[in-house]
Amino acid sequence: MTDEVKNPSFNMTRCYLKDASLELPNAPQIFLEQASPETEMTLDVGKQDLGGGFFEVTVQTTLTTKVSDKVLFLVEAKQAGIFALENVPETDTAPLLEIVCAGMVYGYLRPNVADLVSRAGLPPVYLTDIDFQAFYQSRLDAMAEAATATKQ
Repeated sequence: MTDEVKNPSFNMTRCYLKDASLELPNAPQIFLEQASPETEMTLDVGKQDLGGGFFEVTVQTTLTTKVSDKVLFLVEAKQAGIFALENVPETDTAPLLEIVCAGMVYGYLRPNVADLVSRAGLPPVYLTDIDFQAFYQSRLDAMAEAATATKQ
């Protein structure tokens, strides 16, 4: 018998908004402010093995927009996708999930956040493009640095 070489493959089986919240803690007074708003964004990527070759990838963001040091709005949103992986080497699984799959999920998160903010009567906020490869590498570097620090 010959060894059959199977090509690795993956596909998204489902994408869904797992969690979303919007707060306008200083409304309506904040709408009278004349200063320009400033927005801070945090981002996190998570993955979970669901078994049977299925994985959930989540991309979570928190946006805090302030006007004159007062919170105009706070958005927390988590978009998730379920991916089926076949014949993917174990060493390639994490990069595939956290770079490629996270980028796919982020593509759905961006319009969901813009829609959520605009439904609150505010101009939509469009999330910036993210280089998930650089994001993944910076996370690996941070984990390696933390491991080195704990050994000392």
